[in-house]
Amino acid sequence: MSLSPEQKKKYRTIGHNLNPIVTVAGKGLSENIQLEVDRALDDHELIKVKLVVGDRNLKRQLIRELCDVVEATLVQEIGNIALLYRKALEPNPKLSNLLR
Repeated sequence: MSLSPEQKKKYRTIGHNLNPIVTVAGKGLSENIQLEVDRALDDHELIKVKLVVGDRNLKRQLIRELCDVVEATLVQEIGNIALLYRKALEPNPKLSNLLR
């Protein structure tokens, strides 16, 4: 799914005030990390993921792989933080970062 520039700008604005929900460290993308990101996207639709890996190319590869696995769209990548978006089938107004 591709986002329009207006949507990306809106999501970056919302994401500015969010804290990272999941941290990916030395063990990479384990199954538990993938499940947690999937659950968080179901609940919140827009989340931040922190990647604490030393190599820049490895970080970009992990972000692409994570987006492919959880079927999310990368909105923004700054430093060690990636902002991911996936539309929920039935968004919960109390949990969704887009509806609050």
